[in-house]
Amino acid sequence: MSKSLIIVESPAKARTLQRYLGKSFTVKASVGHIRDLPVKTLGVDVEHDFQPTYVTIRGKGKIISELKSAAQSADEVYLAPDPDREGEAIAWHIASAIDVSGKPVRRVLFHELTKKAILAAIEKATEIDLHKFEAQQARRILDRLVGYQISPLLWDKVRRGLSAGRVQSVAVRMVCEREQEVGDFKSMEYWSITAELQQGGPPPFLAQLEQIDGQKLTNKQNSCIASEETAGNIVTELSQCVFTIDKVSKKKTKRNPSPPFITSSLQIEANRKLRFSAKKTMMLAQRLYEGIAIGEDGPTGLITYMRTDSTRINDEALAQVRDYILKAYGNQYLPAKANIYKAKKSAQDAHEAIRPTDAAKTPDTLASFLDKDMLALYTLIWKRFVASQMEQAVYDQTSVSIQAGKYGFKAVGSIVRFLGFMTLYVESGDETQAQQQADQEKDVLLPDLQEGVRVELLKLDPKQHFTQPPPRYTEATLVKALEENGVGRPSTYASILSTIQEKEYVKLEQRKFFPTDLGKLVNELLVLHFPAIMNTEFTASMEQNLDRVEEGSVDWLKILHDFYSPFRQALDQAKEEMKPVKRSAVPTDIKCKLCEGVMVIKWGRKGEFLACEKYPECKNTQDFKKDDEGHVVPLEKEEPLLSGETCEKCGQPLVFKNGRYGRFLACSGYPGCKHIQAEKTGVRCPVADCGGELIKKVSKKGKVFYSCDHYPKCNFALWDKPVNQQCPDCGSPYLLEKENKKQGLHLRCPNEKCGYMLRLTEND
Repeated sequence: MSKSLIIVESPAKARTLQRYLGKSFTVKASVGHIRDLPVKTLGVDVEHDFQPTYVTIRGKGKIISELKSAAQSADEVYLAPDPDREGEAIAWHIASAIDVSGKPVRRVLFHELTKKAILAAIEKATEIDLHKFEAQQARRILDRLVGYQISPLLWDKVRRGLSAGRVQSVAVRMVCEREQEVGDFKSMEYWSITAELQQGGPPPFLAQLEQIDGQKLTNKQNSCIASEETAGNIVTELSQCVFTIDKVSKKKTKRNPSPPFITSSLQIEANRKLRFSAKKTMMLAQRLYEGIAIGEDGPTGLITYMRTDSTRINDEALAQVRDYILKAYGNQYLPAKANIYKAKKSAQDAHEAIRPTDAAKTPDTLASFLDKDMLALYTLIWKRFVASQMEQAVYDQTSVSIQAGKYGFKAVGSIVRFLGFMTLYVESGDETQAQQQADQEKDVLLPDLQEGVRVELLKLDPKQHFTQPPPRYTEATLVKALEENGVGRPSTYASILSTIQEKEYVKLEQRKFFPTDLGKLVNELLVLHFPAIMNTEFTASMEQNLDRVEEGSVDWLKILHDFYSPFRQALDQAKEEMKPVKRSAVPTDIKCKLCEGVMVIKWGRKGEFLACEKYPECKNTQDFKKDDEGHVVPLEKEEPLLSGETCEKCGQPLVFKNGRYGRFLACSGYPGCKHIQAEKTGVRCPVADCGGELIKKVSKKGKVFYSCDHYPKCNFALWDKPVNQQCPDCGSPYLLEKENKKQGLHLRCPNEKCGYMLRLTEND
C-alpha cells in the first residue's frame, strides 16, 4: 500500500491532520522555518544580484534529518506549511533540504482543518508558487539590508544593542508624531447650550443649540460660543424668545452588520472588547486554527486561517450559517440573500475571512474544552461571523428643528424597532467613537410634536467644554493606522507592535502608546538621515511592489536594485554626518555639587541625564527635566527609606530602593558596597524539614515571585505574596495576598479546601 508524507509547520497541526488522514499518511512537523539568513553576518551578496546565503537554523539539523528519512520512505510528499508567503518559503526550503528526486513533491494549502477541507486540499495539490516565495525572499532581504546596515550605525552613534527595521521604525515614527501633535495641541474653550422644552405639558425633551443667524455651529472650534460671557449673553437673550417647532422629520433608518473578521479587524476588536494584545490574539487564533482536542473527537480545527485580508466566504459556509440562523433565530432574522461584503482594493483575496469551521459549534458547546481566553476569542469570531449574515437593525428616527428668534435648536430621538444582527453582536468603536455610539443607541423617545406649535421653555443649560488633543494610539488604533497607511501586512502587525516595545522605543501605559526618550532620539536621527525609508508612503509602495512580485508582474531583483542604490548612498552619508549622541556632552550652567565642575547633558540607556564634566574623576550624576521655556531643572534625589536591617557584607544600613521591577533592598554604602539583599517575607518555607524562609525574587521576564532562600536544595515557589498570618479556619501558617476585579485586594488561605478569604479593600 502506498504511503504519503505530509509536512506541516506545527506539531499541533500535525496531530489534527493525522487524526483525519489515518494510517495511509505520515504527518511530520518542521516546527516553523528550517533555514534562514545567518545571524552574525549580512548573508546577502549585494555585489552579485543580492544572492542570499541560507544556513540551517540552530537546532533544526535533527528535524531536517527526520524529514529526509521520512521522505525517503514515502511514495509522495506533500508540503503543507501555512498558506501564505512565509509558508511558501518554508515549503521551498524544505523541498531543497530533503532533496527527494524521482518522487512527486506537491504543495498543499489548508485554509481550514476539517476532514472535508483537508481531503479537498490534497486533491487540489499544486506546485510551489515560485512568485510567492520570491516575494517573501525579497521582503526578507530588504529587511536584512535595512536592519543589518542601519543598526550598527546606531550602535556607533547612540548605543550598542539598538536596532532599526524597515517597517518597525515607521511604526515608531507614527507614535512619535502623534505624541508631538499631543504636545503641540492648544486647548480651546467652547460652550454648548441645551434647552429643556415641553409642548402643552410633560414629558419634557432636550434640544441643542445648532444655529445662530442661520449659520450652523459646524464644529467645536468654530462654535461661535467661545466664552462664558458670550454663553451668558445668549442665555439671557434666549430667555426672552418664543420657541416654536419649525420642522418635524420622521424616517426609518437601517444599520448593517459588520463584515466577518480579517486579521486587522480581529486584532482591533479583540483589543477593544477583550483587552488582548495583537500578539496574544494571533497566538490564540493560531491554536484555534491548528486544532483543539474536543472530547472523543480529538484535535479539531475550529476556525479558518487567521492571516487574511479578504472578507470572502465560500458558498457552503454561507449555506450552513444561514441554516443555523433560520433554526436558532427565526425567518425574520435571515436576509432574503446572503450578505456579500466588498473587499478593499489592496486585499489579496487568497483566503477566506476568519470564521468558525462549523457555525453549529456554538461557544456554549465548546465551553468545557477551551480555556477562558481561547473561548473568549472563539466567541468573538463566532458571533461576528453569524451576525454578519443576519438582517439589518431597524430604527425609527425623529428629527425636530426649533426656532427661537435668530437661534435654531435641534432635537433627535430614535427607537430601535428591530434589533436584527444586534441581537447577537455590535462592533466596538474607539474610545470617543464608543461613547458616541452608545449615546446614539439609547432609546430616545420624543413626544408627538406638531410643526408651527409653540413650546414652553423650562430651562437653559450652558456648559463649558475644551477641545481635546488627538488621542494617543492604543494597540487597536495603531493596527488600524498601520493598515490605513499600508505599512506592513496583516501577518506582521502583531510582531511590529511587540518589537517596538521590546526594543524600548515605545511603552504601553494605561493601554496607550508613548514614545520613550530613546524612541524619540532614534526616530529623530532616522527621519533626518533616511527620510525615504521612514516615509509611510514609501513603505506602502514597497508593500505594493512585493504584492506585484507575488502576482508575477515584477521581478524581485528589480525591486531590490531600485531600492538599494539610493539606500546605500544615504547610508554612506549618514555614517559621516550623523551626530555621535553617546559621545556628546552639552554644557549647562549647573555646578556639580561634589567637585564644582560643570554638569553636562549626556545620553544613557534610559535617556538624557546630567553628569559631571570631570568624569571619570567625578562620577556625580543627576536626573533632570525641562520647564516650559526649555530650561534644565535638576531633580533632587529622594532620601532612601531605611529598612532597619544591616548589610551582611559591610555592616552599613540597608535601604529600600526602587528599580525596574519594583522595590528592593540595597546597601546604603553604594557604590563602595554594591550588595543587594533579597526582601524577606517572614514566612517560613512550608516544605517539611526545610527550615528556609520565603523571599522576594524577580524572574528573567521581570515578574515578581516568592521562593525559598534554600534554593536549589528547595525549589518551593509562589507567584502570590505570602503573608505571615495564620489562617483562623484551618490553621495554615501563612496566607496569600491576591488582587482581582471581583474581590479587590484580599488575603486567601493557600489551602484550596479551606476557602478562607479576608477582603483588605472594598472593590467598587
